[in-house]
This record gives sequence, structure tokens and C-alpha cells, in this order.
Amino acid sequence: MGRLLFCFFITLSLTTQAQIKPGKNQMALDLTKLSNTKVKAAVVALQKGESKSWFALCAADAILYDDGNQMQFNNFFKKALGHERFTSIDKVENNGLDVYGHFHSDQWGDFKTYFKFKFNKEGKISRLDIGQASY
Repeated sequence: MGRLLFCFFITLSLTTQAQIKPGKNQMALDLTKLSNTKVKAAVVALQKGESKSWFALCAADAILYDDGNQMQFNNFFKKALGHERFTSIDKVENNGLDVYGHFHSDQWGDFKTYFKFKFNKEGKISRLDIGQASY
């Protein structure tokens, strides 16, 4: 499993050095501000709507808070992947773990958001706080 994950990160880093190629009705997303490789891999998976890649980065018991309200992590992202994405990365803080930017949701429209990642000792996403941002 470790070797497979290592190969995944190497492949991912080689294919997403600076931008994610846009899909239909999307602009390219500049990833150069994302300094944490695990956060970058998660954002890439989110942007591409790749559930297999996304869930491989997450702990089985990952916790999600959306605007302070606890949500069921897996159910939330099964619905969100492919329908929600960053349209810009505006700033990154907390050693690369907190990402702020403009966001698009097919259901909720366009708004500023934050994603605050926490990782467990195995390097998997153990908690993710998301919500509307004002900056």
C-alpha cells in the first residue's frame, strides 16, 4: 500500500506541477500556492471529481465540519465530487493546511470558501473544516 501511494504522489506531482487543465466550462486552476503535497493531491482530486483518488487520501473515520456543523464525511463528498470545485486559490496559510479561494458549487453557486485540513499520523485526512470565507 505504501509503495502504491508513493507512486500515486509521484505521478500526481508530475502531472499537476502548476495547473489543472480545465474541463468544460472551467478555467485552469493555479496550484503553485499549494505547498503541502497532501493538500495539493486532495485539491486535485476534488477539482477532477475523482472519488477514488479523494477517498484514498482520507481516513476511514474522517470528520467534516461545514460552516461549523458536523456532516457525514463520505456522504457529503460522494455528492460533492464532480459538482464542486475551486475556481481560484487566493491564499494558503498554516503551513499549507488552510486553503482559501473562490469556489463553485453546482447547487449553491459561487462564493469564497476555506478548506482547513488536518492529517492523522498515517498521513490521511482525519478532519476537514470547510465553509464560506470573508477576506
